[in-house]
Amino acid sequence: MKILIIGANGQIGTRLVKQLKESEHTPVAMVRKKDQVGQFENEGIETVLADLEEDIGHAFKNVDGVVFLAGSGAHTPKSQTKVIDEQGAIKAIDAAVDAGVNRFIMVSALMANRDPGAWPDSMQHYYEAKSKADDHLRSAGLNYTILMPGRLTIDEGNRKVELSEEISDLKDRSITRDDVASVIVEMIDSENTYHKSLDLLQGDEPVQEAVAKIS
Repeated sequence: MKILIIGANGQIGTRLVKQLKESEHTPVAMVRKKDQVGQFENEGIETVLADLEEDIGHAFKNVDGVVFLAGSGAHTPKSQTKVIDEQGAIKAIDAAVDAGVNRFIMVSALMANRDPGAWPDSMQHYYEAKSKADDHLRSAGLNYTILMPGRLTIDEGNRKVELSEEISDLKDRSITRDDVASVIVEMIDSENTYHKSLDLLQGDEPVQEAVAKIS
């Protein structure tokens, strides 16, 4: 499958593009700045220039699936979080529907589908944006998966994870960006993950087995 990566220049995105290039799938890196194109094209990776705050329909031509990884970042204004994490994500979902691209993986955030009362006060706007985008995806009629990783680290991945519709033990746990990318690659054409919202943390189960056992 040819997979459009929205947010390819981010910390998970760069890892995902690299892993997809080494898999049976083909990445298409979507970036919003011209000076970001070269880093991918120099590696022989197809690249498309598109900005979530503008028209993005052209980016969805001739692709089979989408992974949405774009995010406003922890230190951006609340208004920008709404623009990227909510409105940008909804725009991408609608563009996929319009283009007939049926496979859509959304990288959301752990707890985005849980009781808003449990969201930290300082992050209410972030979780609200993620939650609204996720709800839009659930109702869009696509073969979606919403992946909700916990606290992200830059440690080297070990391809051992816990993946479940609800993980109860969250205390002091995290997940490497490497392993988030590995899980995405594994679930792209795994039909058992369609129409699922899945928590993701570091664990004891190999990625392939963790994805395969979702039902």
